Amino acid sequence: MLYAILCYANEETVFAWSKEEEAAAMARLYAVQEPVAKAGKLGPVGRLMPTTAATTVRKGKEEPLILDGPFTETKEQLLGFYVVDFETLDEAINFTKELSAANAGSAGYEIRPFYVFMSGNASP
Repeated sequence: MLYAILCYANEETVFAWSKEEEAAAMARLYAVQEPVAKAGKLGPVGRLMPTTAATTVRKGKEEPLILDGPFTETKEQLLGFYVVDFETLDEAINFTKELSAANAGSAGYEIRPFYVFMSGNASP
């Protein structure tokens, strides 16, 4: 089953990291990701740009309402995600525990079963 693992953290902290802090964090996370990737179970991994770069589209009465920003009322923001293919939720939990241990700061992770509605054809 595919699982989406969503990473939440305080973006002010993460985007304030020095290049050295960023490189160290990514090296720790890569060490956790590498075995899963080699096993052919790691799908796309991405980091979202800051919420200041976000645009929200909300249903309006007559026309959609376009707003700058995500307009979340939380201390942590969705910063990125993983898509992994594990047989069980326990495997996804174990991988996520490793990500959490490797992550600098107080990131939280949410695991959700992932349904591929459309595989798409975009490439980076």
